[in-house]
Amino acid sequence: MTETNRPAIDGLEIDAPHRDLLDQVLDKWPLQVLDRLCEQPSRFNELRRAIPAVTQKSLTATLRRLERNCVVDRVITSSRPIAVEYRITSLGKTLRGPIDELLQWTAMHMPDVERARAKFDDEA
Repeated sequence: MTETNRPAIDGLEIDAPHRDLLDQVLDKWPLQVLDRLCEQPSRFNELRRAIPAVTQKSLTATLRRLERNCVVDRVITSSRPIAVEYRITSLGKTLRGPIDELLQWTAMHMPDVERARAKFDDEA
C-alpha cells in the first residue's frame, strides 16, 4: 500500500501526472472524438456534425489536449482550399483496447450500478 492507502498499479501511483492524462483522455468529449477518429480522419466541422452536442470551444480545447498528448495529429492538407484534418496517432490507436474494455465493463455492470444508486437514493 502507498502512503495514501491506495494500492500502487504496477509500481505506479495514480498521482497528478497520471490523473491529468486520464482526465484528458477519458472525459466525455475526448472519448467521442477518439471513437470518431479511430474510424476515419475528420475535419473540424465533420467532428462537430458527428458530435452535435459539443460546442466549438469544447471541441477545440479537446482536440488541442489530445494533440498535446500525442493522441491526435493535426494535419494541414495540401488541397485547395487548404484544410485541417485530425487523425488518430499510433499512440492514440493503443487506447482503443482499454477504452473498449471499460465500455464493456460499464455495459456488464450498469444494472448493478443502477440498483446501488436506487438503494442509495432511497436511503438518503
